[in-house]
Amino acid sequence: MNDKEIILTQDGLKKLEEELELLKSVKRREVAERIKIAIGYGDISENSEYEDAKNEQAFIEGRIMTLEKMLRNARIINNDEIDTDTVGIGSIVTVEDVETGDTEEFVIVGTAEADPSQNRISNESPVGKAILGKKKGDIVDVNVPAGIIKYKIVDIKK
Repeated sequence: MNDKEIILTQDGLKKLEEELELLKSVKRREVAERIKIAIGYGDISENSEYEDAKNEQAFIEGRIMTLEKMLRNARIINNDEIDTDTVGIGSIVTVEDVETGDTEEFVIVGTAEADPSQNRISNESPVGKAILGKKKGDIVDVNVPAGIIKYKIVDIKK
């Protein structure tokens, strides 16, 4: 079985481990209790509480399996591995839109940790791919749905 390597920062690892622990220790018990109560209502063939609880149980078990697989295949990026000369996973990168002069700061993370609303972008996203391996001062073209954005890499830190 050729499982894909999951690249995580130390923070990302901690979040996945916490989610897994919550699902195993709290959510599993809660849903089992809901199923037990729903069975107590009698005929389960037309019992929506039972159906909802069974669906949630299936979701929780699926998520637990996914998280366990991700953690098994995880490669952790340590802070001392992060280079400040070139953009890599774990880098905090400030870019400037060459056209507008607007600046944005991104943290480059593996896909499992990506959260664009928190400016945590995946190394496989259009911006992530375009700036990976680049140096301070480089100008890159990023293909986005609206066209091409030119970004200048202003700063790289960890």
